[in-house]
Amino acid sequence: MKWKMSERSLFAILLRSPWWVSFLLVAFISTVAFALLPNDFKFVGVLSSLPFAVVGTIAAWRQRNQLSSVEAEALQSAMAGMNWREFSTLLKQAFVNEGYTVTAVTPSDGLGDFLLTRQGQTTLVCAKRWKAAAWGIDNLQTLLNEKEAHGASRMMCVSLQTTPNTLKKFVIQQQVTWLSGQTLWALVASIYPNTARPQKTSDK
Repeated sequence: MKWKMSERSLFAILLRSPWWVSFLLVAFISTVAFALLPNDFKFVGVLSSLPFAVVGTIAAWRQRNQLSSVEAEALQSAMAGMNWREFSTLLKQAFVNEGYTVTAVTPSDGLGDFLLTRQGQTTLVCAKRWKAAAWGIDNLQTLLNEKEAHGASRMMCVSLQTTPNTLKKFVIQQQVTWLSGQTLWALVASIYPNTARPQKTSDK
């Protein structure tokens, strides 16, 4: 049986929090240990903060490509203003940079747009609805049927919206990758640097 960390555990919460929160705990625990513990136990008290330092390091590594709120808003607006040809080109190049082989799905009368292949696994991607404000179970069920027809092992939905509450159960049960928010921004930021990383200008 594969062990999975509870989403409500302290360490899981810290992994989702800014990395510096874990290091604040490290500093707090170390300070308390030095201030309150006998000399023989100070070192042991400091060592008790080590798990939080490890979690902070992991969180920092995961968050290394996250954009600031200003950068994220600029990139989000840019993607919202793109047409399908612009967005699909951006997305395909981003997937290629991640090591995927990208194949367009034809004919294009279904919801699937690309097949991503890497390390023997294939993912069916629905990206053309990236601007859609509403998603329904019928959309995901159609995509699930298409996934099986294409022999794909996974499916992914690309959206500017976070996972709708009405779909979260289905997404978890069917292991759908919902690509949005920081995950989407980090994927395409390096391909669209002028929007993702605004250049600072200096006065002469």
